[in-house]
Amino acid sequence: MHPTPTDGTRAGLADEFRRVRALTEHLCEPLAIEDYGLQVVPEASPPKWHLAHVSWFYETFLLMPSLDGYRPFDPRFAHLFNSYYEQTGSGFWPRAERGLLSRPRVEEVYDYRRHVDTAMLRLIECCDAERWPRVELRLRIGLNHEQQHQELLLTDIKRNLAHNPLRPAYRADLAAPAPGAPEPLNWVSFDGGLVEIGAGAEGFAYDNERPRHRVFLEPFALADRLVSNAEFLAFVEDGGYHDPAHWLSDGWARVRAEGWEAPLYWERVDGRWQTLTLGGMRPLDPAEPVCHLSYYEADAYASWAGKSLPTEAQWEHAAAGVALAGNFLDSGLLHPRPARGSGIRQLFGDLWEWTASAYLAYPGYRAPGGAIGEYNGKFMCNQMVLRGGSCVSSRDHLRLSYRNFFYPHERWQFKGFRLAEVE
Repeated sequence: MHPTPTDGTRAGLADEFRRVRALTEHLCEPLAIEDYGLQVVPEASPPKWHLAHVSWFYETFLLMPSLDGYRPFDPRFAHLFNSYYEQTGSGFWPRAERGLLSRPRVEEVYDYRRHVDTAMLRLIECCDAERWPRVELRLRIGLNHEQQHQELLLTDIKRNLAHNPLRPAYRADLAAPAPGAPEPLNWVSFDGGLVEIGAGAEGFAYDNERPRHRVFLEPFALADRLVSNAEFLAFVEDGGYHDPAHWLSDGWARVRAEGWEAPLYWERVDGRWQTLTLGGMRPLDPAEPVCHLSYYEADAYASWAGKSLPTEAQWEHAAAGVALAGNFLDSGLLHPRPARGSGIRQLFGDLWEWTASAYLAYPGYRAPGGAIGEYNGKFMCNQMVLRGGSCVSSRDHLRLSYRNFFYPHERWQFKGFRLAEVE
């Protein structure tokens, strides 16, 4: 169900557009109509909003400026379904209040998608040669943008369903492997030196992945897999959430203010740990990588273990040359799985990996002009970089140079970590 790389022709891009749009709606098929408008926390938007917002993106950045005679489905949607783009001039509905919108109805949102789909396919077919390079670039941004929201759609569904004391499953048919023991953790050494990171000039990448540049690294080592539930449970049982010794100041304040005792979705039931998955409640599998952690929790565990988190430069240097393979949305598991095999593993898929790097501009970075430049650049403050993708990322959406970013306290995404040390 995932989009495959195209040959770059207009027909190929039209096929890719159809596949991406179809996958978004496929992910909504298990939902009840009552689920579409649900929002229990500000960061977890309702499915209905995601369905409309990605359509708004094509309408705003492609159809309105590039398709002659295009008429918006409903001009009021420019305000309702804008996320954060100030320079469009439409303003936007508050993020925390997206779940308060009972209108438009779900069926109207699907009609909106059909309207945009028809116009987009006409634009791809009929755009003149002079405007096509700009349209093609924005189309590729739009497709990747929708793939990002496919991941957000699943993580937001999980967060919203988790609020229900019935602990409903998004899909009760998802496979639940038998719990096991984690494989031993080993270390992989790297020489360091002067290395290059970032995306090159060719091929699609977000603006925040460029320019490619040099970074000096001391010799270092990375753990060959992600930290497991069993290993993190040892931190919990050692009083890790009750001892400020290993926590950053802001992290400890968050632990106390929100009463954190364990990772998000962990619950102790009849004396045993369970965790909520998109397939419902399951016994905690010791071998699975620990997930739904904040940066603060990952950093505290690393301090407790006498190690550190890798920088994004260390991570990218270690992952260079490693096949972009793993447990992605394409696998259909919708949950991280235990590390298996030998060598450095789980660099791609399973969980986004917290790094020790703040989300900042690369040397020489300049945000694109206009509203499209707000996509990444204006968030380069107070957030941390994550690498590698997750079990709900599409494989063809990811790259070695891909930089995800979140605030250090946020937990609801599929995030984990691996340990590092300087040799």
